[in-house]
Amino acid sequence: MKRLAISLLFFLVVSLAVGFLLSGSEFLDWGLAGGLFAIAVAGEGFRFWLRRSRAKKRESSGI
Repeated sequence: MKRLAISLLFFLVVSLAVGFLLSGSEFLDWGLAGGLFAIAVAGEGFRFWLRRSRAKKRESSGI
């Protein structure tokens, strides 16, 4: 769980930095930053789900 929190914090900082750098005349492009962070959250959720399903499969091997 600690790895998930660190990973999401890293992606939050990166998405805010990209939103700031590509914002143009505005302070921050919230749509871009939020979209990038949403993609990161979805990817981390998929990785968590995949790891969990593999662990369940290994657990129920029938031995």
